[in-house]
Amino acid sequence: MDEQFYIRQLKSGEHFVQGNPIAGQMANFVYLVGDSVKKECLVVDPAWDVKGIVDCARADDMTIVGVLCTHFHPDHVGGDLFGHHVEGLAELMALNPCKVHCHPGDIPYVKMMTGLSDGDFSPTRGGDVVSAGDVEITCLHTPGHTPGSQCFRCRKALIAGDTLFLEGCGRTDLPGGDPEEMRRTITQRLATLPDDLILYPGHHYSRSRHADMGHVKKTNHIFR
Repeated sequence: MDEQFYIRQLKSGEHFVQGNPIAGQMANFVYLVGDSVKKECLVVDPAWDVKGIVDCARADDMTIVGVLCTHFHPDHVGGDLFGHHVEGLAELMALNPCKVHCHPGDIPYVKMMTGLSDGDFSPTRGGDVVSAGDVEITCLHTPGHTPGSQCFRCRKALIAGDTLFLEGCGRTDLPGGDPEEMRRTITQRLATLPDDLILYPGHHYSRSRHADMGHVKKTNHIFR
């Protein structure tokens, strides 16, 4: 990674929202990604403890200028999770107002989960570019887990949300899931990406927290 590129991987129950057994069990990753020179970053999937996430950015002298939303599930955007309230985008808009970059396929569900309005969003489709300072992040539409699931490619990093894990991929039996779309996403959209990209998943579901795509393609059974 170059010196200008900033990326911070934050784990629920460890870097923020300590002491919450549900958050600890879910093991969500939240990411800060942006420009270490201009001190601007985007936050990927802020949930569980918004103030804790913002404090992590401020501790690095970074300003959050936008949100990248991988998909609409409440452990990534906030809302009701099996009767438990999860902080998320609504709390972030109150504490650190900014635009939410989300695929149109998931925006109606995010609005339902969080109460956000159309004016809070800056819709992004596959191939769109969002910037933090002089660092550009390319949005990849990777449906399957949800209709509007997105991965974000920036320099040598691929932030994949729940589309792709180091071991396995996101579920397709939840509302909005589509096994055939997930098959296309894995075989046609992700399998063709360069081996030297570093995969950063949406959950800590394996021993490692990230790995290069070459390794993932060789060891993750979904590519076989």
